[in-house]
Amino acid sequence: MQESSSQTMDKFELHLDEMIVKLQSCQDNNSLKSCSSCEFYLTCELRTDYVKSVYNSMSKGDTGGFEF
Repeated sequence: MQESSSQTMDKFELHLDEMIVKLQSCQDNNSLKSCSSCEFYLTCELRTDYVKSVYNSMSKGDTGGFEF
């Protein structure tokens, strides 16, 4: 039996959701549609943390590869 789409999210997915909100808020506050338009694109700690949270949500915290 398959679980419903409202299954419990793990800590990695919860953290990713928090990071998405923070990133979108930053973009809204700076009137940007994308981080790539920002002058701090390469040095932004928020963006770096977001990218790490995306990776962690896919790999579930394991190092190495991840499954889709």
